Amino acid sequence: MILAGLALLAAEGAAYADISQVAVGALELVCGGASKDWIVEVNGGGLALEDLNGDGALDLIVVEGSTIERLRAKEVGPSPRVLLGRGDGSFALAPETWSMAGLTWGTGVALGDVDGDGWCDVCLASLGGLVLYRNLAGQGLERVEDAGLAGAGWFTSCVFFDADGNGTLDLYAARYLDFDLDKVPVRGTQGAQWKGKPVLFGPEGLEAESDRLYLGKGDGTFVDGSVEAGLESVPAAFGLGVVCQDFDLDGRPDLYVSNDSTPNHLWHNLGEGRFKEVGFAMGLSHGPEGREQAGMGIAVGQVGSDAIPSVFVTNFSGESNVLYRPSRRPGRFRERAASLGLAQTSRQRLGWGTGFTDWNRDGRADLWVLNGHVYPEADAPGTDTSYAQPDQLFVQQADGSFVEQPLFGGKDRVTRAGVAGDIDGDGDEDLVAWTMEGGLLVLRNDAPDPGSWIGLWLHQAGPNPDGIGARVEVEREGHIQRFQVQRSAGFQASRPARLVVGLGEGSEPVIVRVRWPGQDESKEYRLEPGRYHRVQRDE
Repeated sequence: MILAGLALLAAEGAAYADISQVAVGALELVCGGASKDWIVEVNGGGLALEDLNGDGALDLIVVEGSTIERLRAKEVGPSPRVLLGRGDGSFALAPETWSMAGLTWGTGVALGDVDGDGWCDVCLASLGGLVLYRNLAGQGLERVEDAGLAGAGWFTSCVFFDADGNGTLDLYAARYLDFDLDKVPVRGTQGAQWKGKPVLFGPEGLEAESDRLYLGKGDGTFVDGSVEAGLESVPAAFGLGVVCQDFDLDGRPDLYVSNDSTPNHLWHNLGEGRFKEVGFAMGLSHGPEGREQAGMGIAVGQVGSDAIPSVFVTNFSGESNVLYRPSRRPGRFRERAASLGLAQTSRQRLGWGTGFTDWNRDGRADLWVLNGHVYPEADAPGTDTSYAQPDQLFVQQADGSFVEQPLFGGKDRVTRAGVAGDIDGDGDEDLVAWTMEGGLLVLRNDAPDPGSWIGLWLHQAGPNPDGIGARVEVEREGHIQRFQVQRSAGFQASRPARLVVGLGEGSEPVIVRVRWPGQDESKEYRLEPGRYHRVQRDE
């Protein structure tokens, strides 16, 4: 019955079909009031996709905010929810064993096996701190009371990765600003105006908070290594998004952080848990006119035949989104959004969650962008924008440029975090998005006449069983696609560790090369397309 219902929801010519009602039902989300009087009300909550119970289907975690009334009363917000996937694109609310306690004001979520037992654990970010839950062998979740993730503040996006090269997962957590209802000016006061209209106060005029790095001990607990890592060597910024990626291919994962109204950061990994901020030196900190922008979401992926991944960042309305592409000078990037077709249509929109995914499986990474303003006042005449906005899909062409087409045939929305994953097991990546109005949005990939594909799910013994940080090449007829296994989804979200790779035409086997974490050379595999492969590391 569910499968039949899903099949009826495809809109003619749409890139994705809205299957929300059948997939999750009327799942309403909470994040402040409709008027958005305070900055804490505008960023939305978090999302994560991963197989949590080991049945092969992707499951979904949904994190919500709260209300100003609850915050004033010092009450927690709605409990984060786990929805177990049925494998056909639909989900069911998980039983009580998967329950998590409410947060002060929920924001982001990160996934990773922090204790090396083969099961994916969950870290929740919020206004007020971080909370870790251990996965009980696919049967439920248990809160880790003394995880070592100390520190208050407004945490936004976070990601598990191996910072110091010891094989165990560490946690980087971005923080936004110091928010206190009793200290932050009331809406419309102290010059808080936008295009002549009174609006909420911030982030400018408020105090930014420095990000934190927690080093894993391998047993599911952590120690704060932020100072030793060098995170306080630069002025604090308004951190919103974070991705982990080895940008210079030196074998050590780096971190890119999008900051609101302050320069973006690129934390170059020096080894042994130490980092140096080199965003300006690498050309990744400012916009095309040399100005700092209001960065939100981040996507990292291959453009053209580049060996180094490009970085795409969504920005505030009036600013264009940016694409930093590696230049011919080693260790440098150049902003190329306008020349590749990604800048002009973004100026009237305010972007949030974003990601590279091969929508039509032609062997080139396409780009989806979720949009929605922070000010309801954007609907007033003369603003040149709107509160609800259309989401976008940009299809990569053979020359590395992008052509826009509507993401799906639905109404405009106020969208925030998003995550891509194959929720129905058909070999293409679908989308789940967090919206301010209209509840959870589930979009099924409906690309016409898609190419062939191959799925890769890496596994190794001991800590970090999913091979987070591994570099993967997929080659067919001389065309090489490059990936790095990561779970960071750019803005308050976590994506599955498994890779879904479009191959274009043909059904012949492909060559897959994997450079496992800590190895200097790649291991080569010859694999059949059209299915998922569990790729095991040989010790």
